[in-house]
Amino acid sequence: MLDRKFILENVEAVKLNCKNRNVPADVDRFVELETARREQQREVEALNQESNAVSKSIGKCKTPEEKAAKMEEGRAIREKIAGVRQTLDALEKELDQIQRGIPNMAHPDAPIGDDDGSNLAVAYGKTPLPTWPEGFKPLDHVELAEKLDLIDFEGGARVAGAGFYFLKNEAVLLELALEQYALSKLVRAGFTPTTTPDLAKNDVLQGTGYIPRGNETQIYSIENSDLSLIATAEITLGGLLANQTVDAEQLPMRLCGISHCFRTEAGAAGRASRGLYRVHQFSKVEMFAFCLPNQSEALHQELLQLERDIFDGLEIPYRVVDTATGDLGGPAYRKYDLEAWMPGRGGYGEVTSTSNCTDYQARRLNARYRVKGEKGTNFVHTLNGTAVAISRALLAVMEMYQQEDGSIVVPKALRPYVDFEVIRPKN
Repeated sequence: MLDRKFILENVEAVKLNCKNRNVPADVDRFVELETARREQQREVEALNQESNAVSKSIGKCKTPEEKAAKMEEGRAIREKIAGVRQTLDALEKELDQIQRGIPNMAHPDAPIGDDDGSNLAVAYGKTPLPTWPEGFKPLDHVELAEKLDLIDFEGGARVAGAGFYFLKNEAVLLELALEQYALSKLVRAGFTPTTTPDLAKNDVLQGTGYIPRGNETQIYSIENSDLSLIATAEITLGGLLANQTVDAEQLPMRLCGISHCFRTEAGAAGRASRGLYRVHQFSKVEMFAFCLPNQSEALHQELLQLERDIFDGLEIPYRVVDTATGDLGGPAYRKYDLEAWMPGRGGYGEVTSTSNCTDYQARRLNARYRVKGEKGTNFVHTLNGTAVAISRALLAVMEMYQQEDGSIVVPKALRPYVDFEVIRPKN
C-alpha cells in the first residue's frame, strides 16, 4: 500500500492515478480521516503527558484530601484517554480499509487506458508467425487433444467440475519437460529453486494484494480456517519475508517457486477462454525477487528478458505488451505481458506477466531491510514474473507445432527432457 504521508502530500496525483486505473478509492475521505487521526493522536499524547504529571504529583501531596483529589484527576484523565483511543481505533479501522484499496502509483511511461484494449505492444520475439500449407486450417488445442488423446476435459468436469481436466499420455511428460526447461534456465540465472505450499494464510494473501474473501475474490478459501488455496507462488514467496528484516547485503534475493495455482475465474467465458487457456487449476514456475529500491527497475527488465529467453528458446512467436493503467493489478507499478501467437484462435494470448510492485506489497507484508551503520529500516521492493504457466505454454506448443498429418512435433528445447520427438495419433 502507499505510504500515508505520500498520499497526504500528493493528493491530486493519487486521485488521478486512481482514475487512470479505474479504482474508486475515496482519497478525499482518507485525507479527512488521517487529518482527524493526527489531531486525536496529538490529544492522546498531550493527555498522557498530563496523566504522567498528575501521577508524579501524587507523591508530593501533603494531605489525604489533596492526594484524593489528584487521584480523582488522574482517573478522569485516564477515562478521557480511553475515549480518545476508542475514537482513534475507529478512525484507524476505516483509514486502513481505504488505504488498502488505493492502488500503487503507475509508472509514468505506462500507457493510460481503461482496459487491455489500451495495452501497447513494444517488442516481438525472435520467431516469426507460422505459415501453413495452402488449404490447411490449424486446429485449436482442444481439437488436437481429442485427436491425440492428450487431455480429458470431460473426465475433469465429472470429477471436479467445469474448468478442471486430466492431462494424459505425452501431455503429462510435456508438462514436466516445460517445468524442467524453465527451471534449468532460472537456476543458471542465479535463482534459488523452491517448491512452495499450495495454501497460505489470509493475511499473506492480503499482503501480496489478493482478496481472500468477498464478491470480487478469485480465491478458493478453506472454510472454518484462516487458509486459502494460492492463485500463484507469488503469494507464498512474497510471504517469506513477512514481518522480517534482512541486511541490505542480502539483496537482491532471486527465488523461483514451483506450485499448483487455483483460481475461481469467476465470469470467464467465451471461445478465447476455451480449454486450457482459463482453468481452475494449473502448475506454474514463478519468479520472485526482493531487492533494494534502486535495483527494482533494472531487475524488472531482467525478469522480462528471462521470460523472453524461455519463449524464444521454445521458438514460439510472441509480442511484449506494456500494460495499460486500467489493466494493472493493484500492487503493480509497471507490468509487461508476453502474448504468444495461438493459431487455434488466430491471435495472441497472454502466457506470462512480470510486475514491479515497488514497496507496495512490502508495506502490507512489513518486509524490510537494514543498512549497516544506519539507524532504522526501510521497505524492500518486490517483483514477480511468470517463468512458465504450464497450461498456457502447453496450449501454445500444441497449436504452434501441429503438422498436416495431425501429429505434433516436440520443440527442440524440450527434447532433452522427453524420449520422443513427435506425438502421433494413437490409432
